[in-house]
Amino acid sequence: MGERLADTHELVSARLNDAGQLYTKGRRELVELLVRAARPATIPEMLELRPRLTQSSLYRNMADLESVGIVRRVVGIDDPTRYEFSEDIIGRHHHTICTVCGMVDDFFMPAADERSLETSLDKALDTSGFQPSTHRLDVFGICPDCT
Repeated sequence: MGERLADTHELVSARLNDAGQLYTKGRRELVELLVRAARPATIPEMLELRPRLTQSSLYRNMADLESVGIVRRVVGIDDPTRYEFSEDIIGRHHHTICTVCGMVDDFFMPAADERSLETSLDKALDTSGFQPSTHRLDVFGICPDCT
């Protein structure tokens, strides 16, 4: 995790610098929380991990990180907004979403399978005139804890 964290800090620092923003201590802590969570996390989950942080600061910093493309929102089945790193930081991935507890987790597909999925989507959309720029695959079901 140490090398991944250092690489992530480097990417985030460069992205913020390019946008004319500072990589503050609070933003560094958020990045570390997201790396530690290893899945899309809610503000309440992050506050549990670092109770001394303030909710308003977390929301403000998440909005700043989102505005420069470092994090993105993930919509699950429950109300809380979840945040994760953007795909150019974490890599192409998809989500499993538990229909019982609302847990959202990442899963990665082999590159060949990802290309096959993209080809299938292109074929399915070919006659519609729709020009896809990306895709997101969410798999709904029951997580191991709720089974």
